[in-house]
Amino acid sequence: MIMERLGLRARLYLASGSILLLFAFNVGTHLWGSYARSESVLAYRDATEATTLVRNIEQGLSTENQRVQVLAALRETNAPIGETQREQANDELTSISDQLRALGGLSNTDTETAFRAFYKPAADLLNEWMLFYGNYNDVTVPTSLSPETYTNTLERLSALSDQHNNVAMERSTVIDNTIQLTDRITIIAFISSITITLVLILTLIRTTNASLFRLRVGVEKFGAGDLTHRIDENRDAGEIANLAQTFNEMSASLQTAMADLDDARSDAEAANEAKSMFLANVSHELRTPLNAIIGYSEMLQDEVSDGVEIDRDQFNHDLTTIIFSGRQLLALINDILDLSKIETGKMSVSVEPFNAAGLVVQVCDALSPLLAQNNNRLDLHVEGAKDVEVESDAAKVQQILTNLFSNACKFTKNGVISVVATVDEDTLHLSVADSGIGMTEEQQAKVFQAFVQADSKTSVNYGGTGLGLAIVSNFCDMLGGEIALTSTPGQGSKFDVSLPIVPA
Repeated sequence: MIMERLGLRARLYLASGSILLLFAFNVGTHLWGSYARSESVLAYRDATEATTLVRNIEQGLSTENQRVQVLAALRETNAPIGETQREQANDELTSISDQLRALGGLSNTDTETAFRAFYKPAADLLNEWMLFYGNYNDVTVPTSLSPETYTNTLERLSALSDQHNNVAMERSTVIDNTIQLTDRITIIAFISSITITLVLILTLIRTTNASLFRLRVGVEKFGAGDLTHRIDENRDAGEIANLAQTFNEMSASLQTAMADLDDARSDAEAANEAKSMFLANVSHELRTPLNAIIGYSEMLQDEVSDGVEIDRDQFNHDLTTIIFSGRQLLALINDILDLSKIETGKMSVSVEPFNAAGLVVQVCDALSPLLAQNNNRLDLHVEGAKDVEVESDAAKVQQILTNLFSNACKFTKNGVISVVATVDEDTLHLSVADSGIGMTEEQQAKVFQAFVQADSKTSVNYGGTGLGLAIVSNFCDMLGGEIALTSTPGQGSKFDVSLPIVPA
């Protein structure tokens, strides 16, 4: 329906405009009826006045004719008339002449022909009588009275009188018909206006109530917790459509916010679970080197306190184990401190020039004992970075390579660890690949997250805290580079690091 497609303001404007048009139509009809009545009344008044003039002219002509006939008979006896009587007769003739002109002014298309036929003999008759009065006392001038002129004039006057009577009757009929017509039109227009106004008001109320009902239903469902409910915006237009659109946007935003809140709660729970697992792993990782340090230290203390000869080889082995456990403990603590600095934004970058190939060889030599633990072999290629000076944070690059190399050694047994360093234009490429256990796509998606390992079995089977790769990823970002991972379960993993050789 057209009314439903309009806004509330447009509906009010339409209804108000329609009512004003109906009011204007009623006023116009009334004015037209009043005008028609006035015109008909004026025409009837003219016709009545013309009929009265015809009657007066007819009476005046009859009276004057009788007087002229009497005076004509008296003139035969040489009886003169006085000047006063002559002037009185001339005034009466002038009055009749004025009435003739007034009657001519009241003539219209219906009586014009009859008036012209009457006016000529009437004017001749009046001229004839004026000459009669003017020459009455001069007996030498004969009288020229023509009875035919008077008779012809009366006939023409009678015809004109009949014409005016007919016109008066027609005007009277027209007035009656006009009054009836205007009364009918006024009544019909008034009733129609009331009917149309009621229809418009009821339609406005119905459509507005329907729109508000849809809004109310939406608000009720929204208040009941149904955030998926949407109000049909296409059913309305204007302000109500805008209100429905705003409500839908608010509902969608709240629904999205609730979903985000649920996701955030899930993420928080997952993070809390990950940190709980991390604390458990850290506790285990801390206890392992500490137990070794304490245990071997007590053994050495007992050997020294027994006073027996010391087995230097065993003593040296025990000290080496203590030192190795201490370094493990220090590395773990350093990882935790580094991640803490990264998360609080206190980790700084110290840029200095260094030889890329030399740094890679140094790291691999320092970590060579890790190869022997799982009987792995190193495949090192640094020719592509030989004699190339890189301006970056050498300590962080060393930490990146150390963590990747340590991970490769830890998850590979009886395999090959491949380390490649190349420089391509202005980028240093470091690649660490292994032939170890590999990772699934799901494991790859979370391997760079802090406190998270590939899966729960990894910590049990291989140990670790899950901080190494997270630190590697953050260091790559801090140095303006990036890290990529490709891995296949059972076939090993490959980490590719790209770092700019000149700081941005």
